Amino acid sequence: MNAEAPVSGVQPPPSPRSLADTGLSTVMMRDILLKSMFRTNQSLVSALSKVISLPVPLTQELVDLARTQKLLTAMGTMSATSGNEMGYELTDAGKARALDALSQSEYYGAMPVPLDQYQVQIKRQSVRDIRLNKEQLLSGMGHLILPPDLIDNLGPAVTSGRSILLYGPPGNGKSSISHGIRAALGDKVYVPRAIEYSGQIISVYDPIVHSAAEAAVDDPNSLRRTSNRFDNRYVYCERPSVITGGELSLDMLDLNYNPTARTYQAPLQLKATGGIFIIDDLGRQAEPPQKIVNRWIVPLEESRDILALQSGEKFTVPFDTLVIFSTNFHPNQIFDGAALRRIFFKIKIDGPSQENFLKIFAMVARKKKMPLDETALMHLMKVKFPTIQNNYANYQPVFLIDQMIAVCDFENIPYQMTPELIDRAWGNMFVRQEEIAH
Repeated sequence: MNAEAPVSGVQPPPSPRSLADTGLSTVMMRDILLKSMFRTNQSLVSALSKVISLPVPLTQELVDLARTQKLLTAMGTMSATSGNEMGYELTDAGKARALDALSQSEYYGAMPVPLDQYQVQIKRQSVRDIRLNKEQLLSGMGHLILPPDLIDNLGPAVTSGRSILLYGPPGNGKSSISHGIRAALGDKVYVPRAIEYSGQIISVYDPIVHSAAEAAVDDPNSLRRTSNRFDNRYVYCERPSVITGGELSLDMLDLNYNPTARTYQAPLQLKATGGIFIIDDLGRQAEPPQKIVNRWIVPLEESRDILALQSGEKFTVPFDTLVIFSTNFHPNQIFDGAALRRIFFKIKIDGPSQENFLKIFAMVARKKKMPLDETALMHLMKVKFPTIQNNYANYQPVFLIDQMIAVCDFENIPYQMTPELIDRAWGNMFVRQEEIAH
């Protein structure tokens, strides 16, 4: 019995039942087949089917077409290891055609998905159609201890699929909250291995960004024309999450053309389609924050982005991404009013209250097997924190406890919490403003 499409709220892209269903020209598909055979040395249709991500019957059609054009020839022998499958090899004319095609573009492997077909799939799995409840959002946040009004503010922001600005003092979990939002999304989407526009192929699937969940499988022995559970030109993935920080530059948001291979890589925001794009540490990039937000005006307002090919030709791609900006600066310091209006939700992430700080401290201590000591805690709260105007931050419990653990490990003593160890840990959390002798 053939398995059905993976269980998900997202409708899968149907597997093509004919070469016409792929939406690609026969010449492009034939050339990708020849280049793939040249580069991978695969000779069996079942193996080539996996390489070019088409069902076996369609791969066989392409092989037969290339044979009629005298670009492929049957090897004539069936080995025991091939399961009585006929093998094929490139003729001299086929090798010449493969080399010529490779000189135009080094791309080989999975057949691309035409941009218009991909647009249909984007609508099926739009991040703007996600409806999260409070429990799902809290679950995504894991063990983060957050004030109740924060979740109440985050919920509408996430379910709207609009842009979010998280701002506040450093070390209070803005990045962790961004990751928690991604975890709360939960379901999965279909990411194309590559897309095609105007004869150009753009690689999209990126193992660094996309976490593959399952691939379609074609059963060559099936009586059905294709037994794929979904179009294998796509990869079934967790909703993508792209995270950038101070290294983000505006050219990362453009198509990346490799002049040697003559191939394109999708920009980061296209790889994040159907998921989240997190711009962390806004204000630390080489370009000013105002300029970075200006680049997002059209995508954020019109749900589309404009990209340019090497030829200068511009084209439109869907923009279906939840953009989260995170900064330690006050928004009024880095944006003008027009830029701030473009960002739909602005949520301040403050440090914890004293009560929540103690809850976090106890939770971290328990997790790291550090016994709590009342005298040491009183020393921390009554002696140390007043020196910084009782400014509590979410990162402090982990930092202080890890410091005490490091001392205990070095001195080969059982884990313990003492006023002296608190002082030593505290000393590493801040650098005193003092002159350095030259």
